Amino acid sequence: MTVDARAAARRPIHWAVGGALVVATALVPSAESAAAEQKSEVALRYTCPFPSGPEEVDVVVSAVLPTSARTGEEIRPAQVAVEVTLPPTALARFAGLDAATLSAVARLTVRNSVADTSADASWQDLTAPPTELPTPGEGESEGDRDGALTLTATGDVPTVTFGSPGRATLAPDALGLALTSLTEAGEPTAPPGLDVACAPAPGQEPELAAIAIRGDQDPTAPAPRPGESDPVPDPTPSRPAEGLPPTAREKIDALTEKRREALEDDPGSCPIEIPPEWVMTTAETYAAGYANAAKLDGAAALGPAFMKVVLNKRYINDSCASTVDVSSEVDFDYEGKRQLPPTKATFLSYGFMPTTATMTLEQVGPPAAIHTHTVTNTPTYPEETTVTAQLVMRLSDVEVNGVPLDVGPDCRTERPFEQVLKGYGQSYPPAGYLVAYGGTLTGYAHIPPFEGCGATEDLDPIFTSAISSPGRKADNYTKMTQAPLCVATNPEGPDCPPRKPKPER
Repeated sequence: MTVDARAAARRPIHWAVGGALVVATALVPSAESAAAEQKSEVALRYTCPFPSGPEEVDVVVSAVLPTSARTGEEIRPAQVAVEVTLPPTALARFAGLDAATLSAVARLTVRNSVADTSADASWQDLTAPPTELPTPGEGESEGDRDGALTLTATGDVPTVTFGSPGRATLAPDALGLALTSLTEAGEPTAPPGLDVACAPAPGQEPELAAIAIRGDQDPTAPAPRPGESDPVPDPTPSRPAEGLPPTAREKIDALTEKRREALEDDPGSCPIEIPPEWVMTTAETYAAGYANAAKLDGAAALGPAFMKVVLNKRYINDSCASTVDVSSEVDFDYEGKRQLPPTKATFLSYGFMPTTATMTLEQVGPPAAIHTHTVTNTPTYPEETTVTAQLVMRLSDVEVNGVPLDVGPDCRTERPFEQVLKGYGQSYPPAGYLVAYGGTLTGYAHIPPFEGCGATEDLDPIFTSAISSPGRKADNYTKMTQAPLCVATNPEGPDCPPRKPKPER
């Protein structure tokens, strides 16, 4: 079908459509701050579980933030950096892998608070470039002291708004590190990386910055502080209005008009990509479900799994093709680790032997990708969402016919596998699966062979034969139910705190 560029250019462009778009466009802040800026920094100590054991790690978090803002006003941390200094004992693992460089992706939870209300934001994809590992006995070199290594992760983070006046604070909390090691030739080591979930050491003052939030009634008045004679108003944010606020709408209209002018000469310029800082925000939810294991003639329960979501990292509207494509991200979180809760299940191995085991699905690599494709030239706005995650399966506490089987501490799939789930819905009226409102996702996974199983004997072939299913898609059907999103900028909304859904078989 041929699309007339001039006609397409004058077709209305739909922005608040489908799943994540409905939530994100309703939450785009309504004004930008013109307040003075402050360079904020806090030095903290974290405890991180490395293969060598618990290690104390020095972390410095810094950002540029305004000193004051109005209620409902966009606050975007700038020049964000997370500086992590790894001690030599934490680096010992990489020396044994012939690693030459180490890089990292940091995921920092930041608690945004005003008075009695707080919400956690996820600062994800803060990236530290490959840095040369110190050689044993090297001493001081390029800022590394006594064999320690400092990695500085930087990147863009979501905005935050506060709905009530008062003294607002931003405080770093849990820290996740995805470390990647490369050889001298630039090839991944074996294994190629290590995921570490770090917790702040107790007894610290974690406040990164304080911002005076003023109400609209008197923008020149100083913000009240807790404990003063005038009480701080109840900081309950109002539910955001549907649709785009005026300033965001003006930005998008200007960008749309610029693209329409370009269409006169170049029809191929039709897709419009909205800058992520206009629409990106964070959210939380739960998902629960079941995964079939056809070889074991049964299904294992999954979750409820807590998920941290970053909405609208990429947002593309193509009025010529009548489509909107949105890319978001999600990380599982269980007790500070990127994994689903461990689950215990009993199956009939080989059809007759009752086997009980604890299964843990660990998330590895980058955050899981959420891609939503919406068609906008029909009244219902149908859409398809695909969620893709990289997982490793671990087995523990195995019993065969009631007798414990010692599988050792590292019984797992020999490599990560891809879990792909799909959901289908429509925006008008809302039905089926939508990212914002949740629903049912289904899909399949191929389970790789196992390795590391058996404390005194090699049990890898047994578990590979009983569970793994390379190439047989129908063996491992998965059905997950997601609850509605609780969005960080609206912690008093109807879907907050996030609910745990009832799984469907």
